[in-house]
Amino acid sequence: MYTPSELILTNYAKVLVDFALGSGEGIKKDEVILLQFDLPALPLAKHVYRCILDKGGHPIVRMNDEDFSRILYESASNEQLEFFPKKYMKSMVDTIDHRMYLIGTRDPFLLKDISPKKLMLGNKNTQIMKKWLFDKEDKGKLTWTLALYGTEGMAAEAGLSLKKFWDQIEKACFLADKNPIATWKSTFKKLEQLRVKLSELPIDSLHLTAKDTDLTIKLGEKRQWLAGSGRNIPSFEIFTSPDWRGTSGYVFFDHPLYRYGNLIKDVRLEFKNGKVIKADAMKNGNLIKELVKQKNADKVGEYSLTDTRFSHIDAFMANTLYDENFGGQWGNTHLALGSSYHEAYTGDVSRVTNKGWRDLGFNDSSEHTDIIATGDRQVEAIMRDGTKKVIYRKGQYVV
Repeated sequence: MYTPSELILTNYAKVLVDFALGSGEGIKKDEVILLQFDLPALPLAKHVYRCILDKGGHPIVRMNDEDFSRILYESASNEQLEFFPKKYMKSMVDTIDHRMYLIGTRDPFLLKDISPKKLMLGNKNTQIMKKWLFDKEDKGKLTWTLALYGTEGMAAEAGLSLKKFWDQIEKACFLADKNPIATWKSTFKKLEQLRVKLSELPIDSLHLTAKDTDLTIKLGEKRQWLAGSGRNIPSFEIFTSPDWRGTSGYVFFDHPLYRYGNLIKDVRLEFKNGKVIKADAMKNGNLIKELVKQKNADKVGEYSLTDTRFSHIDAFMANTLYDENFGGQWGNTHLALGSSYHEAYTGDVSRVTNKGWRDLGFNDSSEHTDIIATGDRQVEAIMRDGTKKVIYRKGQYVV
């Protein structure tokens, strides 16, 4: 069995603690970091733990074994699935300055035979936790990051050996570089230049055309594009949270999607007046149908494009964190059903009320599912004065 070297794990931990957290600045002395990880990711978690201590931080550790999720859905009543330890979780959110999750799924299909309705029920109360976290992040008092630890299960599902799976992780995160943090800073600087150019364009809406796709997305008022925050490692996408009310047309996603322990293939969505009016997939279509039945999960929360010049990911990884950053020949576009990112607002997010977010067309949902297309596509921006400009073609931004 392949095991990443101590150098790779050390570099990985430094990238996460000294760069990704703190929005590219790393953690500070005496800050509290919630370190969550799946059991197989323990080797990386130990390096992260040591790195946090070396920086003078205070780690709080929560280790997860996915078998407990299986037991929960097999044995819990509906009341137990809906249980949420409100006081405990609120105290946790109030205490931490940063949070990190190391994904190390042992069995991607652990929940494949659990009914979609049960899965949605278990997800229901995450909305409370999300709101607390978002509110704290909006006030500039919390940062977070996600990272992947390769396992045999994920590698097998991706059709790769564990070594080749880790090769993708290492090159995507620049872990073999002499100074990976310097490489990340250089990459984020280039992404930032593109992000600024996009945000300066007076875009009213976007028109996406590709195979089985003709979709219009209204950008919305007081919007900006986002990129390179360190929230995900790796992250090469440039994205925004559009006004969900202005989405219309149809879109096809050719990249397999893992959600709730299931594989979903060839997703097709049709929108009218901002809502999904038809959702299906060639495989596990019932799960997509149940997903969009959740509150506000039938609306767009994010639209994103990844430029193939930045991303070195060129293999299916059976994990959204990597698949949404797929480079390959044509880069990728992805759309998230569910919650929006408040950071896409150009004003002071801490001053916006819940009604204000609704009036601006920012979606609020316990769901946030990224669905990805990797084929050739063109994105045309329709400006507020009616003029048009192609901003993305052949896998690259052209602004």
